[in-house]
Amino acid sequence: MKNLTNEIYDVIIVGSGPAGLTSAIYTARAGLKTVIYEQSAPGGKLIKTDLIENYPGFETIQGPDLASKMYLQALSLNASVEFVGVDSIFKNADDIFEISLTNGEIKKAYSVILATGTQENKLGIKGEDELYGKGVSYCAVCDGAFYKNKPVAVVGGGYSAVQEAMYLSQLVDKVYLIVRRDVFRADANKVAKLKAQPNVEFLLKSQVKEIHGTEKVESLTITTPNGEKKLEVSAIFPYIGSTPLIDSVKHLCIENEKGYIPTNDRMQTKIKGLFVAGDVRDVPLRQIAIACGDGAIAGQMAVEYVQEIK
Repeated sequence: MKNLTNEIYDVIIVGSGPAGLTSAIYTARAGLKTVIYEQSAPGGKLIKTDLIENYPGFETIQGPDLASKMYLQALSLNASVEFVGVDSIFKNADDIFEISLTNGEIKKAYSVILATGTQENKLGIKGEDELYGKGVSYCAVCDGAFYKNKPVAVVGGGYSAVQEAMYLSQLVDKVYLIVRRDVFRADANKVAKLKAQPNVEFLLKSQVKEIHGTEKVESLTITTPNGEKKLEVSAIFPYIGSTPLIDSVKHLCIENEKGYIPTNDRMQTKIKGLFVAGDVRDVPLRQIAIACGDGAIAGQMAVEYVQEIK
């Protein structure tokens, strides 16, 4: 038998990105006993984002700065944060949620808000796993400075790829933006700004076939409309979408065919008391402001649910 606590939280929040932290602000302000479980650092993808230009109230703000503000606000309202992962979430016969943590403990709560977000997709090519951390990175803000005055590649045509390519262009000697198609999913203004950078080269209708290097990334083989081409770079940053993190609730079968979790407009899943917020939810657009809106609704709905059943 694992270590099962007798203490029952009003709400357990899984994940401390914008959705999770906003949820905590709402539940803690309402006086609910709130704990957040986070296996990494608070802030989610905010801590991997350099410059944010579309979050209301700030013309521009650094991602880590916004993460810090949200985190400190949640703490100031007496929400607690524990840095441990969550293995699984169950609802027992007494309608109490039991949350199994990666440290072997089991915690109880009247309600749960799942705000686990997503994980970056891999290219799935030779050299990617072997050279991870040696020039293969999924976080330009984290690792870009290591490649100052060197050539790098960014893969993808979405918002994140364009944003991080712009960030890298201020640091490195050359940025190759490799896009599978000849159109972008990113904002046209962002793309135009990136095209204006003299050290950025667009490689459209191209794909990375292999990453080469012994102890570090040395070059790429890419396929282009004119055939294969070797590209000498010191790093590669793939931004080709993401996968929802739902392992802790996979057994509940609440996800859709895409792996995301659908909810009603109250962020409620088909399991009463289990709410979902942020990028892990099935939504048409994934942005910080939307995650915060989700978190606000999930937090308030959790408050109402707990008040009703207690």
